[in-house]
Amino acid sequence: MLFNLTDEQLVELAVTAQNPDAFGEIVKRWERKIFALCFGMLAREDEAKDAAQETFIAAYRNLKNFRGEAKVSSWLHRIAVNQCLTTKRRQKTRSESFLDDEENAAERVFIAPSRLMPSKTIEHNERLHLVRQAVGSLPADLRQVIVMKEFEEMTFQEISDVLELPLSTVKSRVYTALKQLRMKLERTPVEVV
Repeated sequence: MLFNLTDEQLVELAVTAQNPDAFGEIVKRWERKIFALCFGMLAREDEAKDAAQETFIAAYRNLKNFRGEAKVSSWLHRIAVNQCLTTKRRQKTRSESFLDDEENAAERVFIAPSRLMPSKTIEHNERLHLVRQAVGSLPADLRQVIVMKEFEEMTFQEISDVLELPLSTVKSRVYTALKQLRMKLERTPVEVV
């Protein structure tokens, strides 16, 4: 019967009744979305899996601190964004730059990964590659809002809540990101083979 409860009710049940199945239901509901967000921000499947796992570990450890001022989904997204930013900082301190590493180009997808199907065309793959490169070249603050808006299909208000930014700032960043992406993509036309 856990599937009938809201996310907030599940958190309450997990805290008050110390019911691990309640938290398990939250993980089941949100693991795909959280992974997709992490993947969009980090662009590497292994790092995204780690970040998503760390997100749920941090959420579980802090369940009793959840005050219900935001939706559980917003809370989880905020934890995931913070985890991704921490991962990026660690990469920077180790002087690793995945954006310049062409060996990992196939791993850089900004939606949850799907296995390539034979029916995919070369033109589609080339466009996807160009979009990946363009999104990957955006500054982190613009990349995170564009991933949340365009790939996670979050509303401006949801992004504002998750990032704890004014709504106008979120809209401005999405507009700026889209403008930069458009300019980058217009400079590199796709050649049809």
